Amino acid sequence: MSKRSSAKHKLDRRVGENVWGRPNTPVNKRDYGPGMHGQRRKGKPSDFGIQLMAKQKLKGYYGNITEKQFSSIYGEAVRRRGNTAENLIGILESRLDAIVYRAKFVPTVFAARQFVNHGHVLVNGVRTNIPSARLRPGDVVEVKEKSKNMALVLEALQSPERDIPEYIDVDPKKMAATFVRAPEFAEVPYPCTMEPNLVVEYYS
Repeated sequence: MSKRSSAKHKLDRRVGENVWGRPNTPVNKRDYGPGMHGQRRKGKPSDFGIQLMAKQKLKGYYGNITEKQFSSIYGEAVRRRGNTAENLIGILESRLDAIVYRAKFVPTVFAARQFVNHGHVLVNGVRTNIPSARLRPGDVVEVKEKSKNMALVLEALQSPERDIPEYIDVDPKKMAATFVRAPEFAEVPYPCTMEPNLVVEYYS
């Protein structure tokens, strides 16, 4: 079980948005913050506060990524050539758990991490149980044969909640997905507003 799973909807309520686009999120009913002080009148946030919230929202969207891991990913994005914000999104979307989620093999990003951890996934024919494993264009992710009849997988593939983005080529019958390329920010189907430029400002 993911460490964040029991409290994951606190992020929704803290930022006042449906971060994962799920129909059962409490923010749909209670659009104020969590905790006993959640309904207090909010003051205008500082520039730093806005940047921090953008970072927390993007980090939280990808599930149980620690602050240390996220900071390391940002450092890699800075070292790469090109736009740092675009690099950051490209790295996050090339993670194995993100690909499993985008391919609709599981219903949530939290389930994706657990699914990979439990050894239900093959990468280029090799069993891989590291959710943070980085994929390269052309890598093929496949649900293990024994896991293809799991109710979780079958229900997720048939769910109309999400569309599969163009940078992943999915064969639903084989339950296999090819990572075509690292996406640009505009191509990623986030259900809420993400602001990677503010994340860059936060770390700068």
